[in-house]
Amino acid sequence: MVRDVFDEKSIASLLGGMGIGHVRYPTAGSSAHSEAQPFYVNSPYGIVFAHNGNLINTASLKQFLDAEAHRHINTDSDSELLLNIFANNLQQTGKFRINEEDLFTAIKDLMQQCKGAYACVAMLAGFGIIAFRDPNGIRPIGMASRKRPGGGTDYMFASESVVADASGFTDWQDVKAGEAIIITRTTVSKRHLVPSATVAPDIFEYVYFARPDSVLDGVSVYRSRMAMGENLALEVQRVLQEHDLKVDVVIPVPDTSRVAALELAQRLGLPYREGFVKNRYVGRTFIMPGQQMRKKNVRKKLNAMALEFADKNVLLVDDSIVRGTTSKEIIQMAKDVGAKKVIVASCAPPIRYSNVYGIDMPSRTELVAYDRTITQIGSAIGADLVIFQTLPDLISSVRQFNEKLERFDCSVFDGVYVTGDVNEEYLDHLEKLRNDKAKMKVKSMGINGTSMNGITGGTTNGVTKNPEREADYGCSGPMNGADDTIGLHNNWAVLSAEAAGEKEKNQVVS
Repeated sequence: MVRDVFDEKSIASLLGGMGIGHVRYPTAGSSAHSEAQPFYVNSPYGIVFAHNGNLINTASLKQFLDAEAHRHINTDSDSELLLNIFANNLQQTGKFRINEEDLFTAIKDLMQQCKGAYACVAMLAGFGIIAFRDPNGIRPIGMASRKRPGGGTDYMFASESVVADASGFTDWQDVKAGEAIIITRTTVSKRHLVPSATVAPDIFEYVYFARPDSVLDGVSVYRSRMAMGENLALEVQRVLQEHDLKVDVVIPVPDTSRVAALELAQRLGLPYREGFVKNRYVGRTFIMPGQQMRKKNVRKKLNAMALEFADKNVLLVDDSIVRGTTSKEIIQMAKDVGAKKVIVASCAPPIRYSNVYGIDMPSRTELVAYDRTITQIGSAIGADLVIFQTLPDLISSVRQFNEKLERFDCSVFDGVYVTGDVNEEYLDHLEKLRNDKAKMKVKSMGINGTSMNGITGGTTNGVTKNPEREADYGCSGPMNGADDTIGLHNNWAVLSAEAAGEKEKNQVVS
C-alpha cells in the first residue's frame, strides 16, 4: 500500500523537483519484482517510464528491438517494450542534448510503431516530465496545475480528476488522444502528433474503475452512473412484468453500484437498503490467484444483514458480472439469511469477450457469460432472475454528457476492438497468460509475466508530489471497488505529503 511505503519520513527524504511512480497489479503473467514500475534505462539521457494499458503487437516490437535496435529486454512486460521503443527513437537523434522537438518526434514515431492502449508518463533526468496518450484515447490521463504561495507553478498528471481535487490542483484538462505534453522547469509544450483516429475511451472506466467524483473526458462518472441506474430501471421494470415478479427492496453490492442502485430504486418507487456490510480489512478478491481463494474470501469481505433480506424478494444491483464466483457467493449469502427470491440487475451488459487493453479480465472461458444465455447465466450464479443493461443504454448513459465522444471501446461486451489487429491467434496467446492455471504455474516457476499498469507523474517548476490510492475488492473480475476511500487499479497520481497520509489508492506517485 502506498501510504505504508511513503510515510512522512520517506517523503521528506525525497530530493529534486520531478518524480514519477507506479503501483499496480499485473494483468497477465506474474507479479515479479522485476516487472515493478516505473522502468528505467540510463541510455540515452536517463529515462524513467510508467505505463497504463496494454500493447497488442508486442511480438513484432520485441523482434525489432532485438534484431535492429539491439536493445536487451529483461522482462515480459510490454511497459518495458514501450520504454525501449521510446529510448531507441531518442537515440536516433545522436545528440548530446535533446530538445522538445526531438521528444515530440520520438513520441510520434512511437505512436506509429506501437498498437494498443497506452497512457504514459516519462521523466528525463534533468530535463522534464512527459505524458502522452494513445491515438484512440482508450486509457485515461489528464493534467492539472497549482500555484505555489512563493511563486511558480506545480504540475501533475493523473488518471482521474479527483486526484487533482484532493491535492489542491486546478485547471484539470484531459490529455487528448494522440497528444503529448512536455513540462520542463520553464515551459509547458503540447502537440497533437498523429492523424485523427477513432477516439474511443474504455466505457468500463465509467462502469467500474473510476471514482464517482471524477470527471473523465468531460463526463462526470457520478452522473453517468445515475443515468445507468435510470436506464436499468426501465429494463428491470420490463423484465419483471414479463415474469410477473414483484420486488420488495433494492440492495447494492458494495461499492461501485451504489449510485446506480439508488437511482434505480427511486425510479421504480422501491425501498433502497444497505444489506451488505463491508469489511475493509480484507484484501481484494478478484486479483487473488485462483477461484478457490477468491471464493473463500467473499464471506470474509461482506456480511449480509438478515433483517434486510428475510422473507423478501430482493433486487441486488451490481456494476457487472465477470467470472460469477463472487456473485454466486453473494446470492447464496442473501438466501442463507432468508431472502425468498434474489433477482440480480447488472449495470453492464454480459461480459463475453477478453479485454486486451490493460484490464485484468479473465480468459473467455472463465467468464460466466461466455457461451451462455441470460437464463443459463442466472442458473450458474444461483439467481432466480438476472437482468442486464443493454449496450445501447449503457453507451447513452455516458455519451449524453459529452456528445463529442462518438464511440467507446466496448470490446468486452461486443468483441469489437477499436485498434483492429486483434485476431483469434492473439486472443488465444493472451488467454494462456491470463487464465488461473497459467498464472499459478508462472508464479510457482518464478517466471516473469506481462505487467500492465497504472501511473503518475508530476513536476513542479521546482517541486514534486507524492502517492495516492489503492483499489479495493472486486467481484469475480474487475468490479465493486470505487467508493469515497477506494479507487481504481489503473491509475496515476501525484500527491502532496499531507494528502498521501490521508488517502490510500491504487495509484502512482511522484
